[in-house]
Amino acid sequence: MKAARVLAVRGATLFGVLIASLLLVIVVLGATGVSDRMIGSIVNEQVREMRQSLAQTIRDPDQLEKVVSEQQQHLISFYGLDRPWYTRLPDMVWRVLTLDLGSARTLKSFEGSTRVSDIVLERLPNTIILVTTALVISAVIGLYVGVKLATRVGSRLDRSMSYLSAASYALPTWWVGILLILVLSFQIRLFPFGGIISAPAPQDPLARASDVVWHAALPVATLVVASVGSWAYAVRTMVLNTAQEDFVTAARAKGLPEGVVMRRHIIRVAAPPILTNIVLGLAASLGGAILTETVFNWPGMGRLYFDAIMALDENVIVALTFMFTVLYVLARFVLEVLYIMLDPRVRY
Repeated sequence: MKAARVLAVRGATLFGVLIASLLLVIVVLGATGVSDRMIGSIVNEQVREMRQSLAQTIRDPDQLEKVVSEQQQHLISFYGLDRPWYTRLPDMVWRVLTLDLGSARTLKSFEGSTRVSDIVLERLPNTIILVTTALVISAVIGLYVGVKLATRVGSRLDRSMSYLSAASYALPTWWVGILLILVLSFQIRLFPFGGIISAPAPQDPLARASDVVWHAALPVATLVVASVGSWAYAVRTMVLNTAQEDFVTAARAKGLPEGVVMRRHIIRVAAPPILTNIVLGLAASLGGAILTETVFNWPGMGRLYFDAIMALDENVIVALTFMFTVLYVLARFVLEVLYIMLDPRVRY
């Protein structure tokens, strides 16, 4: 019952974080005037198209201006531009909370749909193929290498891998991506330099999947090279700090085998912070990698966020921010459950 009460309190707190994040984004967009300017530009564009269309049937300039003015006022009222931005806030918050993400102002899916849910669902699998795959590979390599290094502190291997980890952490992903494109795409011609599939796309499902993997090889390698070093060094540090605790020394003094000490007294204690990195990293990976997806022209979530900001598409920006916050909140709640499962002594 005590654990359930703790989880209920944490769940309520995280829901408050979700609401606060959503309100903050909407308030920033409204208070800075960005929301009004975005909607105003849409109204002006629609009025311009309407004027060109009506000019074909209404020859009298005064009559044309009168009709256009009436339609413009109708659009202003429809989008709520005749009201202060904060009066539009409750409707927008409720609409997003009920998963009614609405339609994008300017962006469209590859099939031509303007529904935000269609656009997001179309991009999400591409990001999972790219960013989540790279994260899993980096985490597996980092865990294996980090634990090995923690057992050989001060050795030549430890020093060499520490230097490589620092270099990997310092490398910008966009620079690694461009370097791999120049060498492996333009010089050796081993992989394509961008995109997600060849044109024309293979019709056979197996050939199509192989083609996507072929296109994903370079961007996945870029993300792994730029992140595996930080993973290995972080795991090494956490395991090493735990291995120097008094209870580990006491376990070794009792004559326990080194494998038992490592599994029961070191890895288990170091697991929560490592697990935190993995779970939060998986949640963050669904948000995409803006620079890598842009360099490789990969149509994922990061590239969608970038396009939404550049196009000032308010609905897509708010919807993506809400989704990323929901993913973070869910990941944090899963962590709270896992913490209690790994170590029932954890309390707040």
